[in-house]
Amino acid sequence: MIAPMSANVSISLDTRILDLPASGVGRFGPHNARKLALALTEVSPGKDINSVNVGDLLCYLPMRYEDRSDLARIRDLSDGMETSLELYVKLSGGYQVRSKRSLKQRLFIFEISATDRERTGREVVVWMFLSGPHAVRIIENYTKRFTRGARFIAFGKWEWDKRRQTYALRLNKPDEIEILSNSPSSSEAESDDPEGDPTLAAIHVGRCVPVYRKLNEVRPKQLREMIHAALKSIPAEAIAETLPADLRKRQELPVRADALRQIHFPPEDAALEDYERARSPAHRRLIFEELFWLTLGLLVKRGQRIKERKGATIKIDDAAKQRIATVLPFKLTEAQRKVVKEIFRDLRSDAPMNRLLQGDVGSGKTIVALIAMLAAMENGCQTALMVPTEILAEQHARNIKRILAKTPYRVELLIGSMKAAEKKALHQALGKGEIDACVGTHALIQEKVAFKKLGLVVIDEQHRFGVMQRAELRARGLNPEVLVMTATPIPRSLAMTVYGDLDVSIIDEMPPGRTPIVTKVFADNETDRKEVKQLLAREVRGGRQVYVVYPLVEESEKMDLRDATKRYEYLRDRVFPKFTVGLLHGRMKAEEKEDVMRRFVSGEIQILVSTTVIEVGVDVPNASVMVVEHAERFGLSQLHQLRGRVGRGAEQSFCVLLASDKQTDVARERLGIMEETNDGFRIAEKDLEIRGPGEVMGTRQAGLPEFRIANLVRDLDILQAARKEAEFYVNQGKSSPEAAKMIKRAQSDARLKLAAVG
Repeated sequence: MIAPMSANVSISLDTRILDLPASGVGRFGPHNARKLALALTEVSPGKDINSVNVGDLLCYLPMRYEDRSDLARIRDLSDGMETSLELYVKLSGGYQVRSKRSLKQRLFIFEISATDRERTGREVVVWMFLSGPHAVRIIENYTKRFTRGARFIAFGKWEWDKRRQTYALRLNKPDEIEILSNSPSSSEAESDDPEGDPTLAAIHVGRCVPVYRKLNEVRPKQLREMIHAALKSIPAEAIAETLPADLRKRQELPVRADALRQIHFPPEDAALEDYERARSPAHRRLIFEELFWLTLGLLVKRGQRIKERKGATIKIDDAAKQRIATVLPFKLTEAQRKVVKEIFRDLRSDAPMNRLLQGDVGSGKTIVALIAMLAAMENGCQTALMVPTEILAEQHARNIKRILAKTPYRVELLIGSMKAAEKKALHQALGKGEIDACVGTHALIQEKVAFKKLGLVVIDEQHRFGVMQRAELRARGLNPEVLVMTATPIPRSLAMTVYGDLDVSIIDEMPPGRTPIVTKVFADNETDRKEVKQLLAREVRGGRQVYVVYPLVEESEKMDLRDATKRYEYLRDRVFPKFTVGLLHGRMKAEEKEDVMRRFVSGEIQILVSTTVIEVGVDVPNASVMVVEHAERFGLSQLHQLRGRVGRGAEQSFCVLLASDKQTDVARERLGIMEETNDGFRIAEKDLEIRGPGEVMGTRQAGLPEFRIANLVRDLDILQAARKEAEFYVNQGKSSPEAAKMIKRAQSDARLKLAAVG
């Protein structure tokens, strides 16, 4: 482990990166410090070049570790073996090869022929493909760096190359190769690597070595040296302990100062396997710390909410239940009844409801929300239903007006595109309490809107709303009840963290009479496309409608995607000239989008070509086929949402996933799950596993805190342990000064302001 320096050089975790040159820390000249500070801003949320500090640097963890204490020799290699070799360059250079994919684009191979120190076998080859406008310059640069005699480490899967009759390693990323020293004859010795410095050499070989992802212009090896220098200059007492001793003892966690040193430079007796799995004592400590403070903060927040008094208590007696039941157009499922009971319990309590209602696409969340609204209206309260798009607001308003037609309740729609006079009249009616239920978009939270007695707010499609919008809507009433609905299933582990201050209800049963959607993956080739075309023609002739979805509007040579607009013209003019084909994409004006969607809802448009803007909620029971082009480019939860646009009637519906022949293994596995199951929760768990929480949730919109070290999929066991400990300290809050101090700290955690709902 790294011992801190005893000299005068002393820094702390709060020392700015830009101040390191003046502090006298080795490896940090003004140029290097600036380069590093700029790179760190990309991985340090909320920080800029002037505020990134040593703490941010130490939170940039290795992507893997290599055991270089006893490196393999060439004679040890076998076909398919993954290992690191310390090698010396014999020859290096690049040459052009023919590209099978593109005649326009030039393709090169850069190749190094090398041997080990003892020359234990035939020279091996390390090589990589290069293409693009800078390929020639990159080859020139590599040739200068990998001169004869240069010493380097190459890591990866070594395979027997029949043509070359030796072992070869194909590099996919520059991180897999690292120069330890240039040859003495090289004219371009690396400025950050003066040869012959034995203390630096000891960081890179003869031990378990951290390997970092390249951070902007800072190479992995240079980063290793900088982190080592920073750790050496921090005295142990400058790394404040943040967890109580009794907690560390219960959870068997090392002190923070040791964890920060060991996570970067493992001790000699460290089990490399634990480090690779992020289960070393150092990893466990830092992951636990991050999750503990988050869960403690969320529990404190929830406790505060439970203590809040709501503006109006809601009474639900048998007579009210009976009146609500007579309005319902159909019998509720068991799952819906269970959720209604949970909502009624919240409404009757003294604290305002803050509940997340999860249910798969088409599981009947809206009727449950309407029951909650009716309960509030029965008590003389106004209710608001807020949805992300105007067309969805219109649809909800239409359905609710139809269901409540024989009741005394007045239901109105409030959307941005209405005429000013209409809006003004609605604002006045809301202020006087004449409107019982108002359905709208973000127009509901504009300053002029004031409710007389807002008792319940229902927010549909959680992910589409920013935190501030939800908070503003709550501020319109006297601390109203809040029910948040989402059709994007959120795995329990994620819901527990992200929505730790909400109670979670789940509708896990579909209404009867729904025919399961048949999902099939097709390849992007002539035979499969012909089969898809036949299916589409058959369905449209049968009077049904079709969605064809593309990942984006602009053509991208790199991703080999079809342009939705060109495809629309092709389908309209060449493939289906006898059918009405419409186009919907993100660049269209709001009015144009609304117009196209209305024409599709009315049945005028038979085939709708679209980018993913149709993902949220419009109900077209007559649509029976969803075709997704380049399905491998979508996340699983997104595909599941798209599939939910069909299958809303009793007819058999189909989801066609067209995927490129150049799929990755992950994409194939992902699409296979779609064929296997219609269960949104199973799909969400798999998506979380494959893509990670940030992408699944859409971090900025969902209010998901950005984790520096923890990973909610991998670290679920640690999350559960952290939550138990957090509950212990919340319960101790009144009697223990230490717990009270910790609660105060958790309340000031800036990240929790993101995770707030209202």
